[in-house]
Amino acid sequence: MIDFEHVTKVYETQNDENVALEDINLHIDDGEFVFVLGHSGAGKSTFLKLILLEEKCTEGAVIINGQDIGRLKRRKVPYMRRQMGVVFQDFRLIPTMTAYENVAFAMRVTNISTRQIRKRVPYVLGLVGLGDKMDRLPDELSGGEQQRVALARALAHGPKLIIADEPTGNIDPEMSFEMMELLSAINSVGITVVVVTHEHELVRRFKKRVVTLSHGRIASDTAHPEVAKEFVASGGQLPHELDFSH
Repeated sequence: MIDFEHVTKVYETQNDENVALEDINLHIDDGEFVFVLGHSGAGKSTFLKLILLEEKCTEGAVIINGQDIGRLKRRKVPYMRRQMGVVFQDFRLIPTMTAYENVAFAMRVTNISTRQIRKRVPYVLGLVGLGDKMDRLPDELSGGEQQRVALARALAHGPKLIIADEPTGNIDPEMSFEMMELLSAINSVGITVVVVTHEHELVRRFKKRVVTLSHGRIASDTAHPEVAKEFVASGGQLPHELDFSH
């Protein structure tokens, strides 16, 4: 589903260069659930931007579902993005629209028929446990419920890949656990799920693959434990709290 092949991303400034990612090699299988962990500045945001086609890598290739997205023509970018559902930390709901309307709007802007929208929206809101709150405005919902509307919106197009960017950053610990359970349930039906986070405790509670970024490089990967040894051997320093080998 996702391949990073020797990916480096450098941001050019007037006086300097910022290497956000350096020689990243990563393979995520179709149907996998992967946490991408790291502190602020580790490279998580750039990692996401490359997948979402908001940035292009300086070197290497990013391949999504068999396509080198760096070579996609601009007119094909929206079609690639429709294969992905994205859940943002700040929800990004339209405050004047109900839960139903927020999900429907995301479908309408991609020219989905009204008939399909009327069928699909109640279904995905029901999946996330909000079938009885479709007519509520965002400020009439709790933080956890707003996050579930955002998840329903991400599911609306039937994506093959769900990307969650710090999905529990604005909700309490109990709601965070429920959100991860929902994402696990979504993954159980074959949808690839990538969760970008800095919450170590939540990651420990869910026994999933963990890829740790540090200073723009892969510091460890629980699917490939030898990666941490290579990282340290090459001069990197793996912080204890990011080491899941214990």
